[in-house]
Amino acid sequence: MATPVRGLLDTSVVIATEVFRVPQEAAISAATLAELHFGVHLAKDDEIRTLRLRRSTELESRFAALPIDERVARAYGELASITVRAGRKVRTRVVDIFIAATARVHGVTLFTKNPADFEPFAGQIEIHEA
Repeated sequence: MATPVRGLLDTSVVIATEVFRVPQEAAISAATLAELHFGVHLAKDDEIRTLRLRRSTELESRFAALPIDERVARAYGELASITVRAGRKVRTRVVDIFIAATARVHGVTLFTKNPADFEPFAGQIEIHEA
């Protein structure tokens, strides 16, 4: 990636209709792309599907997607164990954990509309409410 990344945008930020202050050098996780494409396939009709597909295509072209690689997988394992120790179910938080692991590996702030989703990782990653 040519441009340095200073922030990772959670899915809640990229699908929001409001405007947020986020770093100019922002990226998204491949996990966010997965969520976006899942939303395309869950659309209730063709019009919504077309709008979601257009939006996901635009986001893919606008933001670099940081991969889920071996380093992110290792960080995921650690963050998943923190999730369990915090009394939360990993199954319902898999994508959030992958996004947090991506932010941790790349040493960037995670921008989210849902900081409570990432609360167990407060000591592991920097979280900024968008």
